[in-house]
Amino acid sequence: MVRNDYESIRELFAKNVVPSYGRFELVLSHGAGSYVYDVAGKRYLDLGTGIAVCCLGHAHPAITEALVEQSKKLIHVSNLYFTEPQGRLAAEIVKRIGDGKVFFCNSGAEANEGLYKLARKFGHDEGRFEILTATNSFHGRTLAGIAATGQDKVKKGFEPAVTGFRHITFNDLEAARNAISPATIAILIEGVQGEGGVTPATPAYLLGLRQLCDEKKMLLLMDGVQCGHYRTGKFQSFQRILEGVPGGDQFLPDGLSMAKSLGGGFPIGAFWARAPFANLLSAGTHGTTYGGTPLACAVALKILEVIQQEKLDEQARKLGAGLKSEIERLAKSYPAVVKSARGMGFILGIELAEKIPAFAASDKTPALQFVNRLHATGVLTVPAGNQIVRLLPPLNLKAKEAGEGISIIEEVVKSLA
Repeated sequence: MVRNDYESIRELFAKNVVPSYGRFELVLSHGAGSYVYDVAGKRYLDLGTGIAVCCLGHAHPAITEALVEQSKKLIHVSNLYFTEPQGRLAAEIVKRIGDGKVFFCNSGAEANEGLYKLARKFGHDEGRFEILTATNSFHGRTLAGIAATGQDKVKKGFEPAVTGFRHITFNDLEAARNAISPATIAILIEGVQGEGGVTPATPAYLLGLRQLCDEKKMLLLMDGVQCGHYRTGKFQSFQRILEGVPGGDQFLPDGLSMAKSLGGGFPIGAFWARAPFANLLSAGTHGTTYGGTPLACAVALKILEVIQQEKLDEQARKLGAGLKSEIERLAKSYPAVVKSARGMGFILGIELAEKIPAFAASDKTPALQFVNRLHATGVLTVPAGNQIVRLLPPLNLKAKEAGEGISIIEEVVKSLA
């Protein structure tokens, strides 16, 4: 029966679903906490959480309760009317970032689209429209999103590219300064590059970009879709990166996008715009049918409540440091397999060594082969490029579960060594 379930579901996809994903050979059925189960009943420790989305794990009762209770009141009325959950959620986000306002949408790509429009609106009267983004960045799959993304592989087949984007070297302030043209209006970066390999911005880079953008009357924009929402141990990654750094407590970007963990699995995106620019997108200049529904906002509010009550920001910081330390130990013990640890909090990367002999016979990337071996032993993770495996656990991961994950990862590393 189980085998039939697996084959019938695969057949449904083959016949009816656009084949735009390279899916793993897993058919998942349900989840609970930090674990998911396939149709055969096999359990997996989920250290990928739907690519940094399920911040409270799976089937969290608080999310279920919020969905049920709000669905009894209002699910959707459109943005032609005021609703309390949207106003309250915007206030909670502003409280955690700084003086400004929030626009709600449905995804990270849409949130970034809003930032592009904010920048173009700001520079329109002067004829400035160009946005500088970083190499190895990732900003979504829309036409403007792939133009903004600093990876050639996402652009192929969709030329001509949307104009107005150029790429600069990440963490290189002089490269940013030298790239500015008379048309440049903004710089957009991730606080921690996720798809690009779990690479955090340096404090000097963030502070230098802020100064540069002030000097050139440009906007500094940040994509916090993957690295935000307490994943680093602070609400947004720049707050963690600049913690204790002189001048860091005064730092603010001019706009910041968010999604993924914001809804814990329920679709919602948003962008925050700093006070001087928050009214640029006036009535009629930007909109969305589904953005900020009472249902989505009620879920997002409940998630913030749980994170605060259970101090999950501290959990991500403490357990994340422990996980990173364990990865560093593996790098010392098995240098032929693990090169280094990357990231902070619960956005971590295992950088694999070059030319692992066990991977030589396959044309799949080392990261993909490593992830497949983890799947076979009951752990879900996510590749990032060719050589890096991402760990993006739920914020409420337990210490025992973290230990289980590292033990399994070490067994796979040992087998490769």
